[in-house]
Amino acid sequence: MTTAPIVLFVYKRPVHTRNTVESLLRNPGSAESELFIYSDGPRNAEAEPAVAELRQYLRSITGFKKVTITERERNFGLANNIMDGVTSIVNRYGQVIVLEDDMVLSPYFLEFMNKGLEKYRDTQEVISIHGYCYPIKYSRPVFFLKGADCWGWATWKRGWDLFNPDSQYLLNEIRRKGLSYTFNMDDSWDYIGMLKDQIEGRIDSWAVRWYASALLENKLTLYAYPSLLENIGFDGSETHKQDPALTGTFVTDRSIVLEDIPLVETKEARKLYCRHLYRQLGVKAKIKRWFKGGIPG
Repeated sequence: MTTAPIVLFVYKRPVHTRNTVESLLRNPGSAESELFIYSDGPRNAEAEPAVAELRQYLRSITGFKKVTITERERNFGLANNIMDGVTSIVNRYGQVIVLEDDMVLSPYFLEFMNKGLEKYRDTQEVISIHGYCYPIKYSRPVFFLKGADCWGWATWKRGWDLFNPDSQYLLNEIRRKGLSYTFNMDDSWDYIGMLKDQIEGRIDSWAVRWYASALLENKLTLYAYPSLLENIGFDGSETHKQDPALTGTFVTDRSIVLEDIPLVETKEARKLYCRHLYRQLGVKAKIKRWFKGGIPG
């Protein structure tokens, strides 16, 4: 099996990064994989000691076929660091597996990523492979959802070439094509609001633009079930705040069967995802949505 290059994006969390790397090393295939690490520069003087400590650890990493570290001289920010690094590696190798510094992986993560990349390499309907799954109760080991996702994922050059960083264009096209309800996961989550926040500079998210880009191209992402990783970053150390209620999940200790499924969005999985997201909304948000015209069943 061909192993895709792994790209790991880090900033100033040495403990989290060590946990991520150690879990990656427990994956069969890690010794045959090249690891590229992009270490973002400190945003301010306060961040400098943590960045320096992290970089000292990065230089000690072994166990991979090759480790290449890029130390940013200035602070790129999460979005620019990821967009630049993914583009560089996928243009060079034609495929890439992408991780951030707060993901603890199942020992079967790399197997699923590499098998998925190989299986769907020339399948134009599929834009990416995704390792994380919300804590839903699904009946099969894999499913498709429209769009793209951001926690432990992989793609090919042909997929990443569709990424459009222009948030205003993405929002305009989603509205023009009547995709707002779909983009918002049947109004279970406010991704339109995230795009607006991106346009106004209130957030700096590459992920919402990746999702929007893929949806506009009517592409699918393959998901594993149960999840092949958990996010351990919601302890106050993260760059972007999120609700930890969205992240708790069971991580599988078994290999995922990459069975053949129809090249369409899996209706059962979408319904479960929308229901899970909707249930995480606060009471105020639910009431607001109800007054706007109803709530999902």
